[in-house]
Amino acid sequence: QVQLVESGGGSVQAGGSLRLSCVASGATYETGYMGWFRQVPGKEREGVVTIGISTEKTFYDDSVKGRFTISRDSAKNTLYLQMASLKPEDTAMYFCALGRPGGGSWLRAQGYDYWGQGAQVTVAS
Repeated sequence: QVQLVESGGGSVQAGGSLRLSCVASGATYETGYMGWFRQVPGKEREGVVTIGISTEKTFYDDSVKGRFTISRDSAKNTLYLQMASLKPEDTAMYFCALGRPGGGSWLRAQGYDYWGQGAQVTVAS
């Protein structure tokens, strides 16, 4: 069993920056992907960015390319999401996830087995 705990959410003005963290504990994964997803009320959870645990290969949604950066500190079992140039449309609950999605499904929520409780990010215009 894996536990994921996010932190670092908050409110920021458009154009500002925030960094989310996700600490993983419990069972360890040597392969698979960790990622960040987001969800607003009434909409499906959407993939933001994921990173291969062993490959470090990243997949970004087009909406965040060039603004968001994912990174991992394996020694601390921590996943980060550095968000810059934030826009009001980035407002959402952000979730950390861990799993073994199939090829081509890295940004699909169905491929992930473990989820954090979420961290709210609010961007004011």
